[in-house]
Amino acid sequence: MACLLIRGGRVIDASRNLDQTGDVLVRDGRIVEIGSGFNDADEVLDAAGCIVCAGFIDTHVGVRDPGYEEDETTATVTAAALAGGFTRIAALPDTLPIVDNATAAEYVVLQAKRAANCRVHPLGAVTRGHAGEELADLGQLARSGALAFTDSKSAIGSAEIMRRALEYARMFNRPIFVHPQDPTLTAGGVMHEGYYSTLLGLRGMPAAAEEIIVGRDIALAELTGGRIHLMSLSTRGAVEQVRRAKQRGIAVTCDVTPHHLALTDADMQNYDSNFKVRPPLRSPDHVAALIEGLVDGTVDAISSDHQPWASEKKDRELDLVPFGIAGLETLLPLCVKTLIEPGRLTWPQLISRLTTGPARILGLSDIGTLAIGAAADVTVIDPQRTWTIDPSRFRSKSRNNPFAGWTVQGQVRAVAYNGEVRYRAGAD
Repeated sequence: MACLLIRGGRVIDASRNLDQTGDVLVRDGRIVEIGSGFNDADEVLDAAGCIVCAGFIDTHVGVRDPGYEEDETTATVTAAALAGGFTRIAALPDTLPIVDNATAAEYVVLQAKRAANCRVHPLGAVTRGHAGEELADLGQLARSGALAFTDSKSAIGSAEIMRRALEYARMFNRPIFVHPQDPTLTAGGVMHEGYYSTLLGLRGMPAAAEEIIVGRDIALAELTGGRIHLMSLSTRGAVEQVRRAKQRGIAVTCDVTPHHLALTDADMQNYDSNFKVRPPLRSPDHVAALIEGLVDGTVDAISSDHQPWASEKKDRELDLVPFGIAGLETLLPLCVKTLIEPGRLTWPQLISRLTTGPARILGLSDIGTLAIGAAADVTVIDPQRTWTIDPSRFRSKSRNNPFAGWTVQGQVRAVAYNGEVRYRAGAD
């Protein structure tokens, strides 16, 4: 039985409101004790001056494998996840072929096992081929390990299809993950519709495109008793709709991304394709609303929404390049910069949005915690470490990240998955 001792850190377990200095003892892949005075261990990880918490969980990640290995592979995305502090990620089904059957879901799990970095949970497609016309076999997908169902970055246009999906998914106690953007209002759009889109002569995507779908799907969740999770919220109106829905007891959760907290539509003025994301970067009043939602608990989780692209795909005209940021490895310092340093969230609050919140959304009841007996997925953070973001050093295969050259604080120092240390900063 292998024994790992993580010594002398600030242990924060958001699942139990635990915040104390001490040691974490791991044996045979499980947390066995938190305290002090432990001596016998096969491996000792010095965590003095660091924060020790459960491993981060990302609710939706673009893995790209199979079909788009020029952008990312399972091996590279899981290596990037570890470097970002993640021990588990949920893989979007927008691969080639799309994950709309059991074989495709099983492939996702198998590839992650081969990579031997972190755990990858498949998300199954809601409709066959993401066409929005016919439901996939959600039961088969659930039995093959899919924790939720989503048509990835494609909004489900038909309210009837969405209703049936919620009713079907409820049978398996799975949520439907929604990308809330009305395609009829966002078609051809490049950025947020507002002052800067007019100034720059770029076609905009209005906030209403998000809020219309959010309102519709909240109503359908109430009608069916199903669960919805709204991915990458970006507008004030959407956050307020979620807040009111939760007050009424509707089963709705949501997440936001660090880039929607750290950037605004004004950053599009340099026409840099690395700032082109979907949903688009919004104006400061929308950013403030996202932060308010995190503070008051309306927003359940923070996701990287990792969307890797090969350099040749991002090195084109702005209206032709795909949307997205390779964000796994910069999530933590951006959260520190936007939430911890200004005093908007405490460390326990931030960690809850990266651990217990995502675990609840995905139905991982014994994950995202340092409780005795839980799987030893552990992340060690150096909160004082100052460093400069350099995408050329990413473990991800892609480099499409707008934060190159930013000096940031807070770095993942080490990550253990199932009690085995699989990442150490600077080890490569």
